[in-house]
Amino acid sequence: MIKEEVSELVGKGLMLPLMEEFYTIQGEGYHKGTAAYFIRVGGCDVGCHWCDVKESWNAETHPPTAVEHIIENAARHSDTIVITGGEPLTWNMAPLTSGLKARGLKTHIETSGAYPLTGIWDWICLSPKKIKLPVDEVYEKADELKVIIYNKHDFDFAEEQAAKVNKDCILYLQPEWSRRDKMIPEIVTFVMKNPRWKVSLQTHKYLNIP
Repeated sequence: MIKEEVSELVGKGLMLPLMEEFYTIQGEGYHKGTAAYFIRVGGCDVGCHWCDVKESWNAETHPPTAVEHIIENAARHSDTIVITGGEPLTWNMAPLTSGLKARGLKTHIETSGAYPLTGIWDWICLSPKKIKLPVDEVYEKADELKVIIYNKHDFDFAEEQAAKVNKDCILYLQPEWSRRDKMIPEIVTFVMKNPRWKVSLQTHKYLNIP
């Protein structure tokens, strides 16, 4: 297939720059502890300095893969599929999620919300970044808000973001991994004073799994 054809299919969401896919345990947020199949899509221009998958940023380094192939692999492993990145909403998620839903699978997304929402989702985890704020429709539809806490200023950012999501959205504060020893006590204190928030930890890292 020539490059122009591939580019057109990627633009339509019929192929996606696939970085990796793996079956593991969801380590964060509301569904932590749940077995899930992760699909990590390449491409992200948000550029968080503490991102632990910077290799996902450049979509061109990840092979364009037909969504039918991705769906087949996912369906063999789990009924819960998590689409992450990179920033998956860089691409049209409609073909991938339609195919997954046709198989009766639950579709979850982890997104910064920086781009308009595409696809059919059972669960939307919004993790906003100061560098490139979410679009309004993602705030409105988010099931959980997960704010990464790197320093004390991030608590103010978290409250600003919480004011924008819908009333049923579950609120989480999660320490940035390299700063966890310093920030966990701060998060615990904040949550005890503001109990509408919950603590999220990257339990998969403590378990030493992907």
